Amino acid sequence: MATYERRRYLFMTTDPVHVGTGGYRLGRVDNSIVREPGTRVPKIPGTSLHGAARSYAAQLYENPAAAGQDHREVNNPDQDPVCYTFGYLKKAPGQEDKTVAFSGVVNVFDAHVLLFPVHSMAGPVWVSTVDRLQEAGFTVNGVPDTWDKSAVLLTWEHKDDLNLGWIMLSMRGKVSVTAPNKWKDEPRWKAMQERLVLVQEVLFSQVVNSNLEVRTSVAIDPERGAAEDKKLFTYEAIPRTTFLVAEAVLDDYRDGADGRPFPKNKTSKNNVLPGGCWNGPLDVAEAGLRMIEWLGVGGMGTRGFGRMAIVGKPLEQKYGEGVWQ
Repeated sequence: MATYERRRYLFMTTDPVHVGTGGYRLGRVDNSIVREPGTRVPKIPGTSLHGAARSYAAQLYENPAAAGQDHREVNNPDQDPVCYTFGYLKKAPGQEDKTVAFSGVVNVFDAHVLLFPVHSMAGPVWVSTVDRLQEAGFTVNGVPDTWDKSAVLLTWEHKDDLNLGWIMLSMRGKVSVTAPNKWKDEPRWKAMQERLVLVQEVLFSQVVNSNLEVRTSVAIDPERGAAEDKKLFTYEAIPRTTFLVAEAVLDDYRDGADGRPFPKNKTSKNNVLPGGCWNGPLDVAEAGLRMIEWLGVGGMGTRGFGRMAIVGKPLEQKYGEGVWQ
């Protein structure tokens, strides 16, 4: 029987993150970032996370060939934990002209913005909504039955109106926000839990898109090593200290088959596996996701962009169990 299990990760960007839409766009910047079609809130696509996780897991396993699309250089991909987790191609036994494809057993989904940093006259604050926090597993107490979209709820005492960038909003009340047990004692969360501002969902996109980081760069002529004339361009990014939530789901349709490549505590070169033993595909995916804190995701990586850290341990849930652990 197939095994279904999922893990929910809380990320915090430690650098600006730019996952571009590809090419130039007409708008306030030349190179825009990926957004949700309906809300226009920026996100990090699951494809970007999946690709980075596979590449980094293959490096940790000391078998870079497992990260590519062509796995002819991988000896026995059935026994390679990276290939097993993310999928692979191999020649059919006795039929060298035929290729057999095996799908991966871990699905990595988009990372959605949960808490967004904004400058205000009261100092830095992190903006979210009641629905986003509750959907991620946080508990929000003290929310009034009705409140105007021009008002905000705060997690600290503040009587005056509050600006979020250029938007001025009135104070509606104080609420308390409690993180899930696995995250509530994390220093990154504790440092800003008393600086939260909750707005109506209709305003969240406006606040986020008005406060993205925008940078200006110039193309470099590779022959001269100097700036090219009339090649100035701008690009936007999700700013540092943004909190995002993403999930990875295990769909191990091959569970129970003989010869599964787990557990693994050594690399392909028989060295100790960095970060500890891999007991299953979700551990492989998590090892790759944790390397994003070191190597980043998205574009502009050589310009100081892309790193995200996993905050605490992921929440876990098995199919049929309604409670996250």
